[in-house]
Order: sequence, then structure tokens, then C-alpha cells
Amino acid sequence: QVQLVESGGGVVQAGESLRLSCAASGRTFNAMGWFRQAPGKEREFVAAIRRWSGSGTDYADSVKGRFTISRDNAKNMLYLQMNSLKPEDTAVYYCAARQTNVISIRREDYAYWGQGTQVTVSS
Repeated sequence: QVQLVESGGGVVQAGESLRLSCAASGRTFNAMGWFRQAPGKEREFVAAIRRWSGSGTDYADSVKGRFTISRDNAKNMLYLQMNSLKPEDTAVYYCAARQTNVISIRREDYAYWGQGTQVTVSS
């Protein structure tokens, strides 16, 4: 059974940090990413990474320089280190995966999704 399970969300103040984790199981995933959805808004791209090291990452402009995506293939884990958090980062964060090793910023390109973890940043 294919599963993506996020953890690490919580309530923090502006300027603080959080680290999200995503545990993948059931198959080997290639490109993986993080998306987020704020209340009343569409789900948007946050960051993505290919399977192999040195193989490239991509970030939304709104998080560049503050968020870092990484993965541990041996452990089937995906991470999102979020620093200098802002109230506008408040959202449910979703882990996503696809079979091809091509980064995409489009949510429709990802076949596998987790249930999400809530991140709330207070001002």
C-alpha cells in the first residue's frame, strides 16, 4: 500500500522555524515535493526535489532563501526545513510524489499525496 505521511507541523511565532517530515512507503518514488493550501485558496507549489543527490531542486519564489527541501532515500523520507516563518506561510502542507524523476510545480503531475500537516504562524 502506497502511503505518504506528513509530520512536524505546529503553531509557531513569526521568525521561528519548523521542520516537516514525510515518510514514504509502498514503493520507490522519484521526484517529490511539498505543496500547501491556505484557507480559501488553491493548493500551491512550495518546493520539489529529484530522487538523486545533486539532481536539482526548485522552490516557489515566496519561500526561496527561507525553506530547504531535502530527502533521505535510504529511509524513504522527505523533509522541508522552514526558517524565518511568516504569517502568510500558514497553511496545510502536503507531501507529494510522482514516478518520473522530473520536477514539476503542477499539482496535477503528482499521483501520490499525503493527508497534510497544519502549520500556523502567528504574528
